[in-house]
Amino acid sequence: MEEAKIKAKNTYDSASDTFDDPANSYWEKYGRRTVELLELPLGACVLDVACGTGASAIPAAEIVGPLGKVVGVDLSAKMLELARAKAASLGLKHIEFREGDMTQLDFPDNNFNAVVCVFSIFFVPDMPVLVSELWRMVKPGGKLAITTWGPDLFEPMYSIYDNVIKETRPNLVSEFRPWDRITTESALEQLIKDGGAENIIIESEAGEQKLQNSDSWWKIVMGSGLRSAVNAMGPEMAEEVRIHNKEYIEKNDIHSVTTNVIYGVAQKSV
Repeated sequence: MEEAKIKAKNTYDSASDTFDDPANSYWEKYGRRTVELLELPLGACVLDVACGTGASAIPAAEIVGPLGKVVGVDLSAKMLELARAKAASLGLKHIEFREGDMTQLDFPDNNFNAVVCVFSIFFVPDMPVLVSELWRMVKPGGKLAITTWGPDLFEPMYSIYDNVIKETRPNLVSEFRPWDRITTESALEQLIKDGGAENIIIESEAGEQKLQNSDSWWKIVMGSGLRSAVNAMGPEMAEEVRIHNKEYIEKNDIHSVTTNVIYGVAQKSV
């Protein structure tokens, strides 16, 4: 588990250089949509775990206003640097970003009006345990929001990307994609139930990320968890994979990749 955390930290530290590129605007889109589903009141106190560069924490701070409070936690120091800069540029003084592990939080029980976990719950082996940990910090009447990927993430290009790598470095491609455990509404609902949460609403969204040009896909690779394989393969092979993917996009006239999303919101009884 510790090795996995170090790998995640290193991956997203390096991905920070492309994470907020317009090609990766889906982070902000789905982070903001998650917060909208919470219907946060003014003055609310919000925790955002694995907050990245603030895609959900910043919209939450805008909604709760200066009488509220938002805390964002992430393993990646470089992601947090970007988040702090964005918050400062918007004059959001009631938002705090902390470097930390979402599985080892020391906040008290019943401490937040809302807890948010976007595209990260699946990184832990025992997801119900983490749901339970997040749920304990939600105040009575408060809400927990968990957002995950639906089926066919980044297709058709994810498969093309993997297949090219398999030809020479199969050890860099895993047949197990952690989010595949919860790519249906029923799977996400059951996970949230298994974590002890209640009053659950599940909503799916069919999504796609437009590719402005044939280089946009590689920016998605470099600004996401796919960066891990790029880091491991080295610059020469990475360039070969990039060129192959670019040529495939041009030859097959591909203009978007799939970004289906599933939202789960639970509300604690008063």
